[in-house]
Amino acid sequence: MALSAFDDKGHRPEAAELTGVLADSAPLWSRLVTHLGKSYPPITEEWGFTGAKYGWSLRLKRKDRVVLYLTPQTGGFIAGVVLGEKAVAAALGRGLSARAAALVEAAPRYAEGRGIRVEVAAEDDAAVVEELVAAKMA
Repeated sequence: MALSAFDDKGHRPEAAELTGVLADSAPLWSRLVTHLGKSYPPITEEWGFTGAKYGWSLRLKRKDRVVLYLTPQTGGFIAGVVLGEKAVAAALGRGLSARAAALVEAAPRYAEGRGIRVEVAAEDDAAVVEELVAAKMA
């Protein structure tokens, strides 16, 4: 089973399907997409299929840089942010919330930076994602 609720490589998710799968978390998905579009323009949306293990996800990009990954799941979604080490140092130095700081510190380190995943099911989850994106974009 794929990480995403959408695992058919031949069928890109459509808006109605997405809303149905996300259920009560659909407004949180919309909140993040709208927030990024307003706060860090221009943001483009790009769906991508990354393989059978992961399925379809939405990449919110500014130019060629992926700002946020959104992976739909049944009843919720995962938001993914990659912070480079400069962004990590700046974020931790500027006073992240305790939850955001714990996610950054616990994130595995890769050559590209630290990959942070947040399961989004409530308003406070979306707020943490917005905080992490602000750290990335600072």
